[in-house]
Amino acid sequence: MVGHGYELEHLDTAYPEIQADTLEETIVPGLTWLVSKYDRPVMIDDSGFFVDALKGFPGVFSSYVFRTIGCEGILRLMEGRPDRSARFECCIGFMAPDDEPFIAEGVAKGTVSHEMRGSGGFGYDPIFINEGHTKTYAELDVDEKNKASHRGKAIESFVDELPRLL
Repeated sequence: MVGHGYELEHLDTAYPEIQADTLEETIVPGLTWLVSKYDRPVMIDDSGFFVDALKGFPGVFSSYVFRTIGCEGILRLMEGRPDRSARFECCIGFMAPDDEPFIAEGVAKGTVSHEMRGSGGFGYDPIFINEGHTKTYAELDVDEKNKASHRGKAIESFVDELPRLL
Protein backbone atom coordinates (compact mmCIF):
# COMPACT_ATOMS: atom_id res chain seq x y z
CA MET A 1 0.00 0.00 0.00
CA VAL A 2 2.92 2.18 -0.80
CA GLY A 3 1.88 5.77 -1.29
CA HIS A 4 -1.23 5.41 0.85
CA GLY A 5 0.38 5.72 4.28
CA TYR A 6 -0.11 2.11 5.35
CA GLU A 7 2.59 -0.38 6.22
CA LEU A 8 2.02 -4.08 5.65
CA GLU A 9 3.87 -7.02 7.12
CA HIS A 10 3.95 -10.23 5.10
CA LEU A 11 3.08 -13.21 7.29
CA ASP A 12 4.65 -16.25 5.67
CA THR A 13 2.02 -18.55 7.12
CA ALA A 14 0.10 -21.37 5.53
CA TYR A 15 -3.56 -21.36 6.49
CA PRO A 16 -6.39 -23.77 5.76
CA GLU A 17 -7.84 -22.87 2.37
CA ILE A 18 -11.17 -24.51 1.81
CA GLN A 19 -12.45 -25.29 -1.67
CA ALA A 20 -15.71 -23.49 -2.41
CA ASP A 21 -17.73 -22.10 -5.30
CA THR A 22 -16.67 -18.46 -4.91
CA LEU A 23 -13.49 -16.60 -4.01
CA GLU A 24 -15.26 -14.92 -1.10
CA GLU A 25 -16.21 -18.30 0.36
CA THR A 26 -12.56 -19.39 0.29
CA ILE A 27 -11.29 -16.19 1.94
CA VAL A 28 -13.55 -15.81 4.98
CA PRO A 29 -12.50 -19.03 6.78
CA GLY A 30 -8.84 -18.16 6.16
CA LEU A 31 -9.32 -14.69 7.63
CA THR A 32 -11.04 -16.13 10.69
CA TRP A 33 -8.27 -18.68 11.21
CA LEU A 34 -5.48 -16.08 10.84
CA VAL A 35 -7.13 -13.59 13.20
CA SER A 36 -7.53 -16.31 15.83
CA LYS A 37 -3.86 -17.28 15.44
CA TYR A 38 -2.33 -13.77 15.41
CA ASP A 39 -4.96 -11.66 17.22
CA ARG A 40 -4.35 -8.74 14.85
CA PRO A 41 -5.82 -7.39 11.60
CA VAL A 42 -5.08 -9.60 8.60
CA MET A 43 -5.57 -9.40 4.86
CA ILE A 44 -5.83 -12.14 2.21
CA ASP A 45 -5.91 -11.83 -1.57
CA ASP A 46 -7.40 -14.52 -3.80
CA SER A 47 -7.91 -14.34 -7.53
CA GLY A 48 -9.31 -16.53 -10.27
CA PHE A 49 -9.67 -16.76 -14.04
CA PHE A 50 -13.25 -17.44 -15.13
CA VAL A 51 -14.05 -18.51 -18.72
CA ASP A 52 -17.71 -18.22 -19.70
CA ALA A 53 -17.66 -20.95 -22.39
CA LEU A 54 -16.25 -23.32 -19.75
CA LYS A 55 -19.01 -22.43 -17.26
CA GLY A 56 -16.62 -20.34 -15.16
CA PHE A 57 -13.81 -22.91 -15.14
CA PRO A 58 -11.10 -22.75 -13.88
CA GLY A 59 -12.49 -20.12 -11.45
CA VAL A 60 -11.61 -20.85 -7.83
CA PHE A 61 -9.37 -23.71 -9.04
CA SER A 62 -7.24 -21.40 -11.22
CA SER A 63 -3.96 -21.98 -9.40
CA TYR A 64 -4.26 -25.77 -9.50
CA VAL A 65 -5.44 -25.78 -13.12
CA PHE A 66 -2.57 -23.51 -14.13
CA ARG A 67 -0.05 -25.86 -12.46
CA THR A 68 -1.57 -28.90 -14.17
CA ILE A 69 -2.64 -27.86 -17.70
CA GLY A 70 -1.47 -24.24 -17.92
CA CYS A 71 -2.43 -21.75 -20.59
CA GLU A 72 -1.92 -24.40 -23.27
CA GLY A 73 -4.61 -26.59 -21.70
CA ILE A 74 -7.12 -23.73 -21.51
CA LEU A 75 -6.46 -22.91 -25.18
CA ARG A 76 -7.09 -26.58 -26.09
CA LEU A 77 -10.37 -26.52 -24.14
CA MET A 78 -11.36 -23.36 -26.03
CA GLU A 79 -10.71 -24.80 -29.51
CA GLY A 80 -13.75 -24.25 -31.74
CA ARG A 81 -15.66 -22.22 -29.15
CA PRO A 82 -17.05 -18.96 -30.54
CA ASP A 83 -17.70 -17.43 -27.09
CA ARG A 84 -14.27 -16.44 -25.78
CA SER A 85 -15.48 -14.12 -23.02
CA ALA A 86 -13.61 -14.39 -19.74
CA ARG A 87 -12.78 -12.40 -16.66
CA PHE A 88 -10.30 -12.19 -13.86
CA GLU A 89 -11.79 -11.71 -10.40
CA CYS A 90 -9.95 -10.69 -7.25
CA CYS A 91 -11.19 -10.62 -3.68
CA ILE A 92 -9.18 -8.92 -0.97
CA GLY A 93 -10.38 -9.89 2.46
CA PHE A 94 -9.64 -7.96 5.62
CA MET A 95 -10.57 -8.78 9.19
CA ALA A 96 -9.65 -7.32 12.56
CA PRO A 97 -10.13 -9.13 15.88
CA ASP A 98 -13.73 -8.95 17.11
CA ASP A 99 -14.90 -7.59 13.75
CA GLU A 100 -16.67 -8.91 10.67
CA PRO A 101 -14.76 -9.72 7.49
CA PHE A 102 -14.66 -7.06 4.77
CA ILE A 103 -14.28 -8.13 1.14
CA ALA A 104 -13.18 -5.78 -1.65
CA GLU A 105 -13.72 -7.09 -5.16
CA GLY A 106 -12.27 -6.26 -8.53
CA VAL A 107 -13.20 -7.64 -11.94
CA ALA A 108 -11.46 -7.30 -15.29
CA LYS A 109 -13.58 -8.46 -18.22
CA GLY A 110 -12.14 -9.52 -21.53
CA THR A 111 -11.57 -12.48 -23.81
CA VAL A 112 -9.38 -15.54 -24.18
CA SER A 113 -6.91 -15.06 -27.03
CA HIS A 114 -6.44 -17.75 -29.68
CA GLU A 115 -2.75 -18.13 -28.86
CA MET A 116 -0.27 -17.27 -26.13
CA ARG A 117 1.27 -13.83 -26.60
CA GLY A 118 3.76 -11.81 -24.57
CA SER A 119 6.42 -12.51 -22.01
CA GLY A 120 5.37 -10.33 -19.08
CA GLY A 121 3.12 -11.05 -16.16
CA PHE A 122 2.36 -14.52 -14.87
CA GLY A 123 -0.30 -17.20 -14.86
CA TYR A 124 -2.98 -16.75 -17.49
CA ASP A 125 -1.68 -13.31 -18.58
CA PRO A 126 -0.47 -14.58 -22.01
CA ILE A 127 -4.03 -15.63 -22.99
CA PHE A 128 -6.17 -12.84 -21.52
CA ILE A 129 -7.07 -9.72 -23.51
CA ASN A 130 -8.65 -7.06 -21.30
CA GLU A 131 -11.82 -5.37 -22.59
CA GLY A 132 -10.94 -2.36 -24.75
CA HIS A 133 -7.41 -3.64 -25.47
CA THR A 134 -5.83 -5.66 -28.26
CA LYS A 135 -2.82 -6.89 -26.27
CA THR A 136 -2.77 -9.69 -23.72
CA TYR A 137 -1.89 -8.85 -20.13
CA ALA A 138 1.53 -10.42 -20.83
CA GLU A 139 2.13 -7.86 -23.59
CA LEU A 140 1.29 -4.83 -21.43
CA ASP A 141 3.84 -2.97 -19.33
CA VAL A 142 3.36 -3.23 -15.57
CA ASP A 143 1.75 0.22 -15.12
CA GLU A 144 -0.70 -0.37 -17.97
CA LYS A 145 -1.67 -3.78 -16.61
CA ASN A 146 -2.08 -2.52 -13.03
CA LYS A 147 -4.50 0.21 -14.16
CA ALA A 148 -6.74 -2.34 -15.88
CA SER A 149 -6.30 -5.35 -13.63
CA HIS A 150 -8.77 -7.03 -11.33
CA ARG A 151 -6.25 -6.85 -8.48
CA GLY A 152 -5.65 -3.13 -9.04
CA LYS A 153 -9.41 -2.50 -8.90
CA ALA A 154 -9.79 -4.57 -5.73
CA ILE A 155 -6.87 -2.79 -4.05
CA GLU A 156 -8.33 0.60 -4.97
CA SER A 157 -11.67 -0.38 -3.42
CA PHE A 158 -9.91 -1.81 -0.35
CA VAL A 159 -7.77 1.30 0.23
CA ASP A 160 -10.88 3.50 -0.04
CA GLU A 161 -12.50 1.55 2.82
CA LEU A 162 -9.44 0.99 4.99
CA PRO A 163 -9.78 4.14 7.17
CA ARG A 164 -13.28 2.96 8.14
CA LEU A 165 -12.01 -0.52 8.93
CA LEU A 166 -9.12 0.45 11.19
